[in-house]
Amino acid sequence: MKKINIAIDGFSSCGKSTIAKGLAKELGYTYIDSGAMYRAVSLFALQNGWMNNAEINEAALKQHISGIKISFRTNEFGQQETYLNGQNVEHLIRTLEVANGASRVSTLGFVRKELVRQQQEMGKEKGVVMDGRDIGTVVFPDAEFKIFLTASPEVRAQRRFDEMKAKGENPSYEDVLANVKERDHRDSNRTESPLRKADDALELDNSHLTIDEQLQWALNKFNKITQQNE
Repeated sequence: MKKINIAIDGFSSCGKSTIAKGLAKELGYTYIDSGAMYRAVSLFALQNGWMNNAEINEAALKQHISGIKISFRTNEFGQQETYLNGQNVEHLIRTLEVANGASRVSTLGFVRKELVRQQQEMGKEKGVVMDGRDIGTVVFPDAEFKIFLTASPEVRAQRRFDEMKAKGENPSYEDVLANVKERDHRDSNRTESPLRKADDALELDNSHLTIDEQLQWALNKFNKITQQNE
C-alpha cells in the first residue's frame, strides 16, 4: 500500500503524541514529535542562559539556531527518545519549565523556520506521523490525512497533572490549569503559524474518549482515506 503523511494538530495536553504513536505503531510508520523539537530548543536556550522567565536573548539564539540538530532514536524498550546534538534529552525536556519555554520560543520566526525545514526533510519519503500545532497548515499542508484534536482545558490540565504526579513531581492542579490556558492563548494568538484547524482536517473532541477509542476512530478514518486514494 502506498504510504501517506499524517498530520495531527491540536491544543496542549490533548494526547496528540499518544494517538500519533499509536497510529505509527499500527501502520508501521515513523513517528515524529514536533513538540519535542521545540522543547529541545527551549532546553538549549535555558542551558545556555539565553532565556529566563522574563525574556529571551533572541540575538544569541538566532546566531546558534543552525547548530541545533534534533533527532529521534528508539530505545531498547521500543520507545522513541529525543536527542539534541547527539545527547539524549528525553527526560530533560518534559519539565513544566521547558514546556512553557517551548511555547515561547515557538513564537520566534527564525526558530519555526529552522524546525519546519528539519521536519519537512524528515517527511520527504512519506510514511510519517507528525503531531504539533501547525503540521497540517504549515509543515505538511499537502498531508493526505489531517486530524485536529481538542478537549476542555480542565480535562487537559487533569491529564497533565496526573502525568506529572506519576513521574514523582508534585505540581498544583491550579498551576497546571493556568499553564494550559496560557499556552492555549499564546499558541492561538502568536504571529508565526498560530494554532488553527486546517480546512481539510477532521476534528476530534477526545474529552470523554479512551485512548483505544481514539485510536480506533483514527484507524477507521485512515482506512477510508487510503481506500479513496487507491
